This record gives sequence, C-alpha cells and structure tokens, in this order.
Amino acid sequence: MTRQVHVTLELPDEVVGQEQGETLAAHVKEAFIMALLREHRLSQGKAAEVLGVSRTDLFPLMTRYGVPVIDLTPDELASELRKPLPHP
Repeated sequence: MTRQVHVTLELPDEVVGQEQGETLAAHVKEAFIMALLREHRLSQGKAAEVLGVSRTDLFPLMTRYGVPVIDLTPDELASELRKPLPHP
C-alpha cells in the first residue's frame, strides 16, 4: 500500500535556487529515503524500490548521502568473514 504525502517547506530563495516543483520534490523524497536507510528504518531493497532504481544504482546514491553501503557491526563483520566463500 502507498500513501501520498504532501509537505510544505518554507525555504529561502537562495536555498531552493533553480529547483522547480517535481525536481525539488524528487530531491526531498530521495533525502528522506536516505535518512530512513541511515537510521535502519528501511532496507536497501525497499529504498531502491521506493526510489525506482536498482540496488546497484542505489549504491552511488548512498555514497553521495554518506550512507554506508555495508553497515555491519564488528561482530557481524567477523561472522561474515568466517563464512566460506560459495563455489561457482
């Protein structure tokens, strides 16, 4: 299920710059999704789906927003490194 949400922002002209309606709305949506992803409130797969991009295309976007592509605790990383590699 999806819900349409309308948000009103009051921003100075110099902050908005040349951004127009749909472009500005897309950037706000992107930033919101990246914030949810950073806070572990959304999976990478769901973030990609909501933004209409592939997981591969999501990674550069995450980098641009400073969201770690691999976000494991030290224990999780150690566990992953101990697993044997799959054979092709």
